[in-house]
Formats: sequence, C-alpha cells, structure tokens
Amino acid sequence: MATYSRRTRIDAPLEAVWAFHGQIDGLEALTPGWMGLSVEGVAGPDGDPDPAALYEGSEITMASRPFGIAPESRWLSRIVARKADDGYRMFRDDMLGGPFALWVHTHEFYGDGDETVLIDTVEYELPAGPVGPLVDRLAVVGFEPMFRYRHRQTEGLLDGGDYPEWMPSVDAKTAPPTDGSNA
Repeated sequence: MATYSRRTRIDAPLEAVWAFHGQIDGLEALTPGWMGLSVEGVAGPDGDPDPAALYEGSEITMASRPFGIAPESRWLSRIVARKADDGYRMFRDDMLGGPFALWVHTHEFYGDGDETVLIDTVEYELPAGPVGPLVDRLAVVGFEPMFRYRHRQTEGLLDGGDYPEWMPSVDAKTAPPTDGSNA
C-alpha cells in the first residue's frame, strides 16, 4: 500500500473549513474541471437521497472521465469515520467500488488561531497485481495536481471570510453537527 499526503495552511477558522468540506457542494467545488467528475447520487446514513451535508455512513456515487477522453470510471465512496475534538476535525472516506484496489482518504483539520491546517492523506493501491507496488508510486503524478488544486480552491474560496453562499453558517449555534448526527 502506498500513501500520498498534502498539507496546507488556510487563512480561515477551523469551523469554516470544516463546514465547507462537509458539504457535497464543497466536494464539487474542489474537483478540477479536467477530472470530468459528476456526482451522480448521494445517500445519507439513513438512506435519504441527496442530503447537502456528508455524515458518517453517507455514500457518494460519482463518475469521472479525466480530460474528457479517458475511459469513464465510476466510484462509490462511503464516509466511514467523522470526529470532532477541541481544535481538531476529521473525516475518512473509503472507496467501496472504483478504479483503485484500495482507496482510504483521510481529511484532517487542525485549528490554529484564526487559521486551519488542512491535511489530506490517501492510502491507495492500484489494481496492478504483482507489479502494483511499483506502479503505485506513479499515481502521485495524478494526485499532486489534483490535491494542489483542491487545496488552492479551499484557500481561494475561504481566505478572508467571504464564504460561498451555499455554505452553512459557521456560527456555533447553526454550524453542522460535529458528532455525525443529522440533527
């Protein structure tokens, strides 16, 4: 199994970055156009279709056709963990079906005053059989521009406090629940 990680400091408070990344609109805003990604469906942990927020147990069905010419690949991911502690938030999604033999993506957020340190870590394996460990290292060629774009988008959309209109309020009374509940 190989691991890819990217870390960026965002000029926005923890609750804002957490709220942004916890929405399906956030996923779409962070995906580079060249990925040709379409979110085909989202189901909440209770099976309700198309919830705005992503909670533990939510499933996301996506299709991707990079550069509009690569063969389409379909993904099914599930949010398998979601945690909120003082100054720390995280969620993890696992690919249940798709182009990788293994895909575990951990999104971590550390509050640091009025800023947030965002860390994306992906543990992955390509479906390459016995040569997989050699080929896995080549995946970084695709991961690096994709995650660089995601982190720059997070910075551009959240730096300075001018948040997207679809993003939930980050006021403590109205922020999305941190315990994984939908209440």
